[in-house]
Amino acid sequence: MTVLVLSSCPVGLRGFLTRWFLEISAGVFVGVVSARIRDEIWAEVKLLCKDGRAILIFTARNEQRMKFRVHRHHWQVKDFDGISLMARPREPKPESISIVATTTPALESDKASGSTGIRPGWSNMSKYRRGR
Repeated sequence: MTVLVLSSCPVGLRGFLTRWFLEISAGVFVGVVSARIRDEIWAEVKLLCKDGRAILIFTARNEQRMKFRVHRHHWQVKDFDGISLMARPREPKPESISIVATTTPALESDKASGSTGIRPGWSNMSKYRRGR
């Protein structure tokens, strides 16, 4: 069983998907297709879904008996010891609270090039390697 959920996608994509799936609700498609067809459909969905989002859920041989694929969505698929979970990324902290620590002062050329100001080669491992 394969479930495909679309949001903000072109109408032509929905028409394309009705060849293989049954649309049970607006933007929710359900069907049974082979793995090869499913992969081809997912490639077309990613190509045709310009500003929209898509989530594909399909059966698999694992503990959960399903896998997820996500395209342009704020939720991400995370693997925790073989179990796939949908995780929402944390909200970024406000700029006024965040503190950026640098080990060495940034050079003027680094500021112009947009680098972070941390120069490479100052880790303990690099010192150890140079010592050898």
